[in-house]
Amino acid sequence: MSVVPETLPDLLAHLIRIDSVNPSLIPGAAGEAELARFVSSWLQAHGIASILDEAAPGRFSVIARVPGSGGGRSLMLNAHLDTVGVGEMPLALEPVVREGRMYGRGSYDMKSGLAACMLALRDASRSTLRGDVILTAVADEEHASLGIQSVLRQVRADAAIVTEPTSLHLCVAHKGFTWHEVTTRGRAARGSRPDLGTDAIVHMGRVLGRLEVLQRELESRPAHPRLGHASVHASLIRGGQELSSYPERCTLHIERRTLPGETLKSIEAEWEALLRPLSHESDFQAEQRVTLVRDAFEVAEDASIVKTLREQAEQVLGRAPGSVGQSFWMDAAFLAAAGIPTVVFGPHGAGAHAAEEWVDLASAEDCHAVLSATLAAFCA
Repeated sequence: MSVVPETLPDLLAHLIRIDSVNPSLIPGAAGEAELARFVSSWLQAHGIASILDEAAPGRFSVIARVPGSGGGRSLMLNAHLDTVGVGEMPLALEPVVREGRMYGRGSYDMKSGLAACMLALRDASRSTLRGDVILTAVADEEHASLGIQSVLRQVRADAAIVTEPTSLHLCVAHKGFTWHEVTTRGRAARGSRPDLGTDAIVHMGRVLGRLEVLQRELESRPAHPRLGHASVHASLIRGGQELSSYPERCTLHIERRTLPGETLKSIEAEWEALLRPLSHESDFQAEQRVTLVRDAFEVAEDASIVKTLREQAEQVLGRAPGSVGQSFWMDAAFLAAAGIPTVVFGPHGAGAHAAEEWVDLASAEDCHAVLSATLAAFCA
């Protein structure tokens, strides 16, 4: 590396210029390998050892560690390397600064958080801390989270901070989700022979009606104080063979957004109750299966990492950051499920997955300062 970027704007601009679009979202996209190699070489230039972890062919994450002197608590900083596609975004990989904002794909989600982590790790390497400081810069968060799952088979810590953007608030909860596939069965026949045919799409219409009932029920349940209500919606539907035939099959894909405390067992019971009234109808046949589960996330307000981060943020920012919940899912849930108390804290901006994406550079600088202060306090 000829020139090592040392300031946050320079480092972030370098990160944005490296294409790391997730190939599971956009077939043939670059993936994380080049960015992972850059992060590793940048750390090496600062005397910080790291390894590349290949969760799947070509899908690399970075694991780095600043060892403590012993006897202190360890803290993991986590960010993801991948971005969504650039679509019609102009100059997506050419960062531009206007009025204190840096524009470009990944500037907000979440290469600014990654840059803050890298600089905080550099700061920790220049300090004398008793506990280890760990960086996990992971692949595939935007799709299947292959990176964090692989990393967690190798790394543990006493606590973690995920630097997804939160506008410098502490995110202490986010929703989870389950994906479901429902298939209704009919009997194929010519459209002219209703005596022989059974319409699988009409059967699915009954399922959709029950789905509306479930949504109203979810809205009537007590709301989570930070996340509101759970929800369910029909996402994709496919059925039939051709216009002149009774459809023998219809498939519906559904997403159920979940709250902390909801389990797969309770969701499965919900589905059984949803389909049971329909099973008594003549010729009705339906099958339901779960295709993906991602748990919701929540951390106690009095967890040590939450209290330490809040105290250090108040000192750096001159104000106490609020606690918030987020509707979207993050890798924080995997960290929490591994028994690592986790909180989410990152800079301010806008445009995640949108055609215009930007991060407020001052807030990214503040994020770096808060992370460094928190490392010093937690790992000391």
